[in-house]
Amino acid sequence: MNQEDKIFDNPTEWVAKHINRYVRSDGSSGHEWNGAPTLLITTRGRRSGKRRRTALIYGKDGDRYVIVASKGGAEKHPAWYLNLADDAAVEVQVEGDKFEAMASTANPEDKARLWPMMNSIWPPYDEYQEKTDRDIPVVVLERT
Repeated sequence: MNQEDKIFDNPTEWVAKHINRYVRSDGSSGHEWNGAPTLLITTRGRRSGKRRRTALIYGKDGDRYVIVASKGGAEKHPAWYLNLADDAAVEVQVEGDKFEAMASTANPEDKARLWPMMNSIWPPYDEYQEKTDRDIPVVVLERT
């Protein structure tokens, strides 16, 4: 495997363990995390060019998947969001389904519709938004 094919998992220990369990079981273990559905998303590092993978809570909007760039209400956007803002082509795994997708930040009208859905899946999102001055982006993933 060359360096371009290698995937670098989120370095946070508990997230890396979650990803490892998800990948090893082909999504049969790890899809649900603390009562919420999760997917794996792989972005291309905007500076390094490396493939970076993390696990995120998701919702569904028709055939589209919806994720939130909350980073727990941190003042800065998560690295995965900055990466996909630079290169919208991503790889996604939902349970055993692996596919390529295009990511886009929801416009204000879509965000107003999607935020309540995502908050119903993970209620702390409202708390995260209250903790930060940044507008937490909602991202839509469309299969290509």
